[in-house]
Amino acid sequence: MSSERPLKGRLDSDPRGLIFEAYRIEGISEAECRTIFLDWVLGVPAWMDIEDCLRDLHAEYSPSNVDHPMTRILEEGMQQSVPVRRRNRRRARSTRWPNAQT
Repeated sequence: MSSERPLKGRLDSDPRGLIFEAYRIEGISEAECRTIFLDWVLGVPAWMDIEDCLRDLHAEYSPSNVDHPMTRILEEGMQQSVPVRRRNRRRARSTRWPNAQT
């Protein structure tokens, strides 16, 4: 018995296959795609670059799905992508509450 997980799609950028499955749902709405996209973003491991993942996903799915709502969501994500600054918790607390004990 193999310990490998079943593969939904073939991209490392979509390890849970959420974007892959969204493209397979016939008649999916833009609102549903936004919800799936948010779930995908929240599940991307911290070590992965979201901008690179978006480019990979768009390159894989958009050529054959030009009018799909998820294609529009991916394009919006690529245009609005902003680098995330991560702070350690102690520093974040002391920045928000200057008088806080650290």
